[in-house]
Order: sequence, then C-alpha cells, then structure tokens
Amino acid sequence: MIARPEGGPRVVVGVDDSAGARCALSWAVGEARLRRLPLLVAHAAPLPPHVSAAGQLGSGVTDALRASGAELIARLLEEVCGGPPEGVDLTALALVGEPGATLVRLAGDDDILVVGHGARGPFSRLLRPSVRLHCARRAHATLVCVRPPAFDTLLECLAAQDTAPRHEAGRAPDRFRFRRLGRRLRLPR
Repeated sequence: MIARPEGGPRVVVGVDDSAGARCALSWAVGEARLRRLPLLVAHAAPLPPHVSAAGQLGSGVTDALRASGAELIARLLEEVCGGPPEGVDLTALALVGEPGATLVRLAGDDDILVVGHGARGPFSRLLRPSVRLHCARRAHATLVCVRPPAFDTLLECLAAQDTAPRHEAGRAPDRFRFRRLGRRLRLPR
C-alpha cells in the first residue's frame, strides 16, 4: 500500500521508455511548476510472464526491476529536464506491477494523472494492454493524455530554430539534427 502525503493535490506521471512518456513527463513538469504542485514520477514494471506463472516471486527479480525502473526515471529526467527540475517538489517511484493498475492506485481523486499516448497496433495491444485506456476507464483523478508532436510540427520547430547558414564551416548538415532528435524521442526509423 502506498501512503499519500498529507496536503493537497499533486501531479502524477507514469513513464516508460517511449516518446509519449517523454512528452508526458515534460508536460507534467511544466504543470507542476505552473500550479506549484508536488510531482510524482512513477515507473511500473510488470512481472515477466515466466516468473509470475511459476510463482517464483523472488526478491532478486523485483529488486532488479525496481533498479532498472529507477535508472530509467533518472535517465528520462536528465534527457527531458537536464536533471531533477528546479522549483518542483519531486518524488520518483520505481514499482513492480501492472502499469495501469499501479497508476490508478497512485492517483487520488484530487490529483492530475498524466500518461503518454502511444501509437500501437491491435496485435501489440493484445500482448500488452493500453495503460492509457486502463487509466481512462478506472482512474478517479483528472486524466491528461499527452501525444508526441507530429513529425510536421517537429520539422517546423527545427526550421524555426535554424537561424545560422546551412553550410557553415565545421557544422554538420541538418539531416544529422533529425537523427539526434529521433534518437532522443526514440522515433522508429
């Protein structure tokens, strides 16, 4: 059981290693800063099927899942915000359990629950249910689903930022900037 801190509402964001989660984390940090609310960054890792089917819930497996979740949260905070965001009361939780159910349990009635909106096919949804849909059906908190920006929007932003001449000495062509952006957002090639 996870005890809620005393006080008012907070912003709860669920993260994984996807472009939607990066955008959700960025939005949640901005919202927490704007409303002066505490921010809870949570990563829930489901148990591998072979472990849960065999009933071998050893502490080694759960400890490893929690450690990788904590590393993921730290890496995402570094990529999105350059480290823990200033001016925001931050709590990070790496948990083991089904992500949708865990986020619903974490978010109270007066919280803002933020999740990413991914683009997966029907076969992928059969293997791993949608966290966003689970939260939409069961959460009592205010739910915000953040979509990664469309590729056209990314191109417009990059074009607006590109004020220097294109073929300056010592500067790589713009196509490399797109690769770096794709790696940062983990876009498929």
